[in-house]
Amino acid sequence: MWDPAQYLHFADERARPFFDLTARIAATAPGSVVDLGCGPGQLTATLAQRWPRATVLGIDSSAEMIDAATAARYAGESAGGRLSFELGDVRDFKPDRPVDVIISNAVLQWVPGHLDLLPHWASYLSPGGWLAFQLPGNFDQPSHAILRELAGSDRWRDLLADAQLNRQSADPAAYLDVLARAGLAVDAWETTYLHVLHGADPVTEWYKGSGLRPVLAALPPAAAREFVRQYGERVRAAYPAASYGTVLPFRRVFVVAHKTAGSAPA
Repeated sequence: MWDPAQYLHFADERARPFFDLTARIAATAPGSVVDLGCGPGQLTATLAQRWPRATVLGIDSSAEMIDAATAARYAGESAGGRLSFELGDVRDFKPDRPVDVIISNAVLQWVPGHLDLLPHWASYLSPGGWLAFQLPGNFDQPSHAILRELAGSDRWRDLLADAQLNRQSADPAAYLDVLARAGLAVDAWETTYLHVLHGADPVTEWYKGSGLRPVLAALPPAAAREFVRQYGERVRAAYPAASYGTVLPFRRVFVVAHKTAGSAPA
């Protein structure tokens, strides 16, 4: 379903939340780091650069993403055996030993009931360990409303009956509550980015790399092109271009949780 090249079309803009998230992790010299939902791996590689003593593992359920990450051969880190990637579902993650840092960047919106998953991830942390994740919270914006309306229309409803659109985030307070009850110290917040995108139809191109993927995977090529045409027509009206580019407001929810000394579930 995933296309690494399309996903990386706006790589700089997509990377901003990752670096804002990881900047709040105060781990100094972790021995083990896991990136759950690593995608094409370019951001996972920066974790190996930041923590030069750590072994860093990237896990993703997309074979295309893992192939891209493995083929990239990130200099130094992969050659030294500190950076590796493997195919796997984040819902099945269960490490053999405690992990110092667990990161999940823009993944949990695809996981039904992910609030129930978080206490399990927290339990896999070593003493002093960190859990950090961010996910979109813009389900009410035109980009998603248009997608849902089109997918549910007479023209597309039957063809897309089995397509699973992403589910977005809960409010920051919900994540704080779940992880604080698991005994962690939690910092939860939200940010709305104003991405200035360039090109003839940049918002459609953005979502062709993310939210539109289930639709494109479910439709034959000709039908997929027609769906994208209809989606793009509506999205261009909702996000008009200015002389300097097209502004895409994008709300995201962030959580950084720390397993402090003496942490224990409430």
